[in-house]
Amino acid sequence: MKAGDYAEDMAMEMLATTIGLPSDPTLTWDQNEEQWKLSGKIYKTQNFTQSAEGNKDGLWTTVISVAVLIL
Repeated sequence: MKAGDYAEDMAMEMLATTIGLPSDPTLTWDQNEEQWKLSGKIYKTQNFTQSAEGNKDGLWTTVISVAVLIL
C-alpha cells in the first residue's frame, strides 16, 4: 500500500536525520533486495498497513498506531 511505503520512507529519513546524515546521498532503496542502504550499512524496514472506511453517518472511528525501532 502507498501509505505503508510512505511511512517506511519517512522512517528512514528520520533515522538518517537522527544519526546526523539528513542529506546523505548514500541513502538509497534497493528494489531487488527490498532494503535501504545508508553509509555502507543495510537497513530493512517492514510495515503492516490496514485501512477501513468510516461510518457513512460521520460517527467516529478509532485508530491505534505503533512505531518500533530496533537497532
